[in-house]
Amino acid sequence: MQKLALFRLHLIVFLWGFTAILGKLITANAHILVFYRMLFAAIFLYAFIRIYKKESIKVSKKLFFQLSGVGFFMALHWYCFFYSIKVSNVSIALSCLSLSTLFASVLEPIVFKRKVDISEVVMGTVIVACILLIFKTEFQYKEGIFYGVLCAIFGTVFSVFNGKLFGKTSSGNIIFYEIFSGWFILMIFYLATGQIMQMNEINYRDLALIGLLASVFTAYPMFESVKLMKYISPFTLILTVNLEPVYGIILAFFIFGESEHMSPIFYIASLVMILAIVVNALIKTRKQKNIN
Repeated sequence: MQKLALFRLHLIVFLWGFTAILGKLITANAHILVFYRMLFAAIFLYAFIRIYKKESIKVSKKLFFQLSGVGFFMALHWYCFFYSIKVSNVSIALSCLSLSTLFASVLEPIVFKRKVDISEVVMGTVIVACILLIFKTEFQYKEGIFYGVLCAIFGTVFSVFNGKLFGKTSSGNIIFYEIFSGWFILMIFYLATGQIMQMNEINYRDLALIGLLASVFTAYPMFESVKLMKYISPFTLILTVNLEPVYGIILAFFIFGESEHMSPIFYIASLVMILAIVVNALIKTRKQKNIN
């Protein structure tokens, strides 16, 4: 069962890594892509929870507004991620996600009221140095790097506050309301700004790809990752999830060819960032064992 769980874990991380590939294959603008991704994912999640599992989606009003706030940051995170891909490439967007480690080392202690972990800050500083090196050598992608950094910031806010809400209702309800609320907030914004008609500027090919993105590469991995927590340790989950940029960058290199070819310094800096994240996870695990 353990081997099967590890295989399923690597499968969902591979699927997450492939979201960036789909983001580049989809020709629609980032704001249209995110609008339909969240809409389709919310529909799939609702059908799974209410029709297939026949579970209640009822939550308190307070929790609903809390989940809606997190959903707003999820929408911003996805928008910046796909926009970064559109104006640069997959490799730049995925490498910038590594900055989440630094942002989490600052935000998590504030939210959970714990001491700042010096090792997290050190690892985060190493990652920032690598990003600055990438920025210097890949300056032509400065806009993509900027939105990649914003993506990491919003993703950190989303993840940290999501952890704060974990356990207050079922995992399915948390995911559903966050995605649905993110989509609803986007719809209200587009209605208010008169951009809602732009949502019609999409072809059937893109709709099909977004449907695939919302189901196989969004709803399914989210549910599967929660189920796998029964069989694997949090350390194994975190360590394996860190392979997402690796899978994505390798896939992009072979699928898109020349547009994804970066300088040697980029790959060295990306490798150092990934190693820093792995080392940080190992240090945390050792500390946890010493405490226990």
